Amino acid sequence: MNGHDERDTTMTGVDPGRLDDQQLMKELETIHRTRHDTLLYGSNDALRAHNDRMAQLEGEYLRRNPRRFVAAGRTRDGARERAGGDDGAGAATRDEGTPVGKWGPGDSGASG
Repeated sequence: MNGHDERDTTMTGVDPGRLDDQQLMKELETIHRTRHDTLLYGSNDALRAHNDRMAQLEGEYLRRNPRRFVAAGRTRDGARERAGGDDGAGAATRDEGTPVGKWGPGDSGASG
């Protein structure tokens, strides 16, 4: 043995804590985009590595953004309201502060 045993500690990719915010978001986008194919067609080892990497990246994102915006519709109460309250036409009217685009709260600039 070479004195540097890395079994069960091998990590694919850069330590998420060393990524800047833009790099972290790019890594998260990539891993989420490849998730479905890995689940359906990857080996058990590939899926395990994907799970581990995703948990590391998401954990780092949550550590950096503990007060991130949470859309009301993505909560249990919001889901219950959608199931029972709206006319089936889809999303209700947007309130100020509802996420616009993919990064969180904003104003669409549309009036209505």
